[in-house]
Amino acid sequence: MPAIDFQPHVHDLLWGMSAGELDAGAPDWAREVLAAGQPVVVRRGPAPQGQVAVGVRGRGREQRYASWMPRAALSRRVAPEQLTEAGAGQDAWPALRALAWLAPQLDALGLTWGVTGGAGYQLATGQTVLHGNSDLDLLLRAPQPLERGAAAELLALLDRGLCRVDLQLETPAGAIALREWAGPAPQVLLKTHAGPRLVRDPWQEVAA
Repeated sequence: MPAIDFQPHVHDLLWGMSAGELDAGAPDWAREVLAAGQPVVVRRGPAPQGQVAVGVRGRGREQRYASWMPRAALSRRVAPEQLTEAGAGQDAWPALRALAWLAPQLDALGLTWGVTGGAGYQLATGQTVLHGNSDLDLLLRAPQPLERGAAAELLALLDRGLCRVDLQLETPAGAIALREWAGPAPQVLLKTHAGPRLVRDPWQEVAA
């Protein structure tokens, strides 16, 4: 199968990786996940030429395994932005009820956002990974700076949800937690492909 011509982004779900492409030290549960045809999640980090840094997700929070997927193996991609309406009618879990409540309000703000974490994985695969205490994980594409006052207003909206909502701002330089950017700290933790670092301006690649 020819390689798909696209640039995977962090949090995308990718199908096509086989259990045989895991390294020899991979746990049995990770091999079982891939043998069942489940996707991997693009993670933040360096990758060898022709590969993508990914993580295999198991049933529990303790089941996470970092690996690399050959680009040539990619057969399907689902981005977080494609899952914003996928939870309609799926109200069994607080995280999905929170998503249904927030989605029209985030859309009305004209934001480019998506669903990640357990909710995104469940919506994309149909595999039940959520529980009653699950958080709702979201991302917001932020190619341009977001004023900290606007961040605080957005956080206030999210905190009115039915469960804890964690939102990551994806800037050109990396990702920061909205909750942190909405606060008063002069420096915030920026997650980059080279690792985390403290910066004053998350839209610049110059460390503070």
